[in-house]
Amino acid sequence: MVIKFSYMVKTRFAPSPTGSLHIGGLRTALFSYALAKHYRGKFVLRIEDTDKKREVQGSKEEVINYLKDFNLTWDEYYVQSERKDAGIYKKAAEKLIREGRAFYCRCKPRNAKKEGYSKILKDPCRDKNYKDGAVKLKVPENKKVSYRDFVLGKKVQWNTSDIQEATLLKSDGYPTYHLAVVVDDSDMGITHVMRGYDWIPSTPIHLLVYRYLKLKHPEIGHLTDILDPGGGKLSKRKGSVSINDFIKEGYLHEALLNFVMLLGWAPKDNREFFTLKEFVGVFDEKGFQKSNPIFDRNKLDWMNANYIGKLTDEEFAEKVKAFAPEKAGINELKIISPLVKTRIKKFSEFGRLANALFITPPLPRGDLLKGVNKKHIKATLKSLTEIDEKQWKENIDKVLIQTVDKNQFNTGDFFMSLRIAIFSSNKTPPLNDSMKFIGRSESLTRIRRLI
Repeated sequence: MVIKFSYMVKTRFAPSPTGSLHIGGLRTALFSYALAKHYRGKFVLRIEDTDKKREVQGSKEEVINYLKDFNLTWDEYYVQSERKDAGIYKKAAEKLIREGRAFYCRCKPRNAKKEGYSKILKDPCRDKNYKDGAVKLKVPENKKVSYRDFVLGKKVQWNTSDIQEATLLKSDGYPTYHLAVVVDDSDMGITHVMRGYDWIPSTPIHLLVYRYLKLKHPEIGHLTDILDPGGGKLSKRKGSVSINDFIKEGYLHEALLNFVMLLGWAPKDNREFFTLKEFVGVFDEKGFQKSNPIFDRNKLDWMNANYIGKLTDEEFAEKVKAFAPEKAGINELKIISPLVKTRIKKFSEFGRLANALFITPPLPRGDLLKGVNKKHIKATLKSLTEIDEKQWKENIDKVLIQTVDKNQFNTGDFFMSLRIAIFSSNKTPPLNDSMKFIGRSESLTRIRRLI
């Protein structure tokens, strides 16, 4: 049993249902899960759905389903809007008001997207003693607030004169993130919080709320930014970042999770392949890297190809079915699995490589035709026509080699001509085995049409 802390470690993943789960969110969930489970602690899922204007229908269910798909199972589950109805956030806000740590504000809410964020740190309503409105934090002048970041491995400090007086409770009674996260993490006994690096500016606000509510804050760690290979932070504007998109492209859950494990964390032995159980076993918060990781799609493809290649034929058939032609049945996909599964990096590549095993491709055109030697095709047709249907699979290898030897063809050029004739492509599964699969009649039909 792993023992380090004198208390039970408890972490949480707290997504907002405002869109699809993305790579950064999956990493936060994974690292939070791994830290809790490594120390035999608990992992909490909390849906932070108090911003009703930004909530996207169905995104809560999507997040829940994906966490299940990745086996990131939780020990406790909460929904913030349900907790709001119990009045716990309002109670905390009113306590801050009574003790002079917060005030009511009647200013019109600012539209940050249209107007930008306000640069005014001290709110004009702070000394007007209003009895209703939105509740805002009263920030003192020239005080120090700090914490030690357990991911970054350093102390981070602010002067309160540089901290904005943030809204804690909106006039409609819904809490903002700044109040709800403090109340919830304290009520739920969260000991370690991990979140994205871009949340650092909000941390001093939370530290003050913890202090004023006389609550102990958890250990806080901010994960490094995941960078786009082209520069800058990984974002939707620069390409696919949602888990849904990656799954639709044909990445395996196991490969995607394994890839995310190494985005900002490194094992002591530079190992690259982990199951979730193995990752939890070796996870160490000292393994967090200080430099921003780059989202290397080539490495993800390489890793996914390794996982696909290790699938059994039955597993491959089941998983590739959604990417194969409709007429391709599970049994047929099991048969051609050995021809394909080590030649694709993701399931979406199946069609380009292997659709011709089930559907007659269009005639090759353009540069592809330059790779076809009519002498090869005519000699092949003559030789293969002599094979009986019953002896097709048994004799095709021998007959093709005999055709090359008899005519003194260049072996590579000969098989390229035949490959293009059968597949209308120069990148295909193993040719002879493919011809055995599609059968004598279809093979001869495809060869004849080039003559």
